[in-house]
Amino acid sequence: MSVFGIIRIALKSLTRNKTRTFLTMLGIIIGVAAVITMLAIGQGAKKIVEDQVNSMGTNVIMITVNFTQSGSNVRQAAGSGNLLELADVEAIRNQVDRVLYASPVYNTFGQLKYEGNNWRTGVMGVDADYFFIRDMKVSSGDLFHASDVENGAKVCVIGKTVADNLFGDIDPVDKIIRIRNIPFTIKGVLVSKGQNVMGSDQDDTVIAPYTTVYARLLGQHWRNMMVLVSAQSKEDIPLVQQDILDLLQGRHRGTTSEEFAVRTQTDLADTANKVSNTLTILLASIAGISLLVGGIGIMNIMLVSVTERIKEIGIRMAVGAGKRDVMLQFIIEAAAISIMGGFLGILLGFGAAKVVGDIMKWSVAVTPWSVLLSVGFSMAIGVFFGWYPASKAANLNLIDALRYE
Repeated sequence: MSVFGIIRIALKSLTRNKTRTFLTMLGIIIGVAAVITMLAIGQGAKKIVEDQVNSMGTNVIMITVNFTQSGSNVRQAAGSGNLLELADVEAIRNQVDRVLYASPVYNTFGQLKYEGNNWRTGVMGVDADYFFIRDMKVSSGDLFHASDVENGAKVCVIGKTVADNLFGDIDPVDKIIRIRNIPFTIKGVLVSKGQNVMGSDQDDTVIAPYTTVYARLLGQHWRNMMVLVSAQSKEDIPLVQQDILDLLQGRHRGTTSEEFAVRTQTDLADTANKVSNTLTILLASIAGISLLVGGIGIMNIMLVSVTERIKEIGIRMAVGAGKRDVMLQFIIEAAAISIMGGFLGILLGFGAAKVVGDIMKWSVAVTPWSVLLSVGFSMAIGVFFGWYPASKAANLNLIDALRYE
């Protein structure tokens, strides 16, 4: 018998009991949909991480002191509690090739007041270069400039979260807020950047000249400084990292490379992506178990089908059907159930991914490879679990099959 004839007989057999065929498909449908949805959520998480890392700025390098490794007796900057000094920033800016911008960053917290409104948030002291490093722009007003830093001006720019909580619908530009009862004039409101890789709100911040923050808001005994640097291009980052490390070790005699942490956006992205990929694989593996259960369901139903159709198989053998024809028919039936279940699972997976994305306010991404993986896996399961029932049917004894009641 031709292959097309066997396919026609196999499909006709499946349509005899549509309800049982659909219930057999259900495990495959749910399994494929679950795998596609889980992979879509994982890809969406990866995209969010990439967007958050990109929001940090262009070719950013972060320099801090690794206090857990710092065991040297090197004299630290007076009153700073930190190996890094402001002179290091100037040295990096002027002596390291391929550096576009460099800025010190001092972090502290403060209670903000405007008329009757209060809000507690982080306050950053930076140089004017910081805005170019982080690619920050204002939605209203203006950024502060190098002259404000040089003069120690009591000015600042604020994030959208601070503006909403202190001012509501009022335009904050040129308004005066008090940070720890020190008046600061707001020069501008930053364009929203959302959450960062760590889940912190990047809009819940106040940014002021580092000279002002250093003199008026920081304590005298602990002025922990970080340095942000922007390289000319992505390709230059490894060279700039090493040059900065060499420069700092040269300026701070007796230190080792372990005492300075020179990290990049790529480092943060790689760490976040590893976590995201691990979770995606875990979720997809759990979802894949339902595909395995669906395959066992196919084998179970096919075995029942063989038992119900023993006499039919005997008649087919008696009129000339060979073992190959019988075996191929049952394998095609199992594969057809898997393929149809796979396609229905794709539709359900797309719908489920969209619903999850809408509920979680999350960008989900269904990729072609996840669809091919799910359908390919479901087809393989159909053939694999259909093989034993098909083999059992093909090896029936003709006489026993014809005598079966």
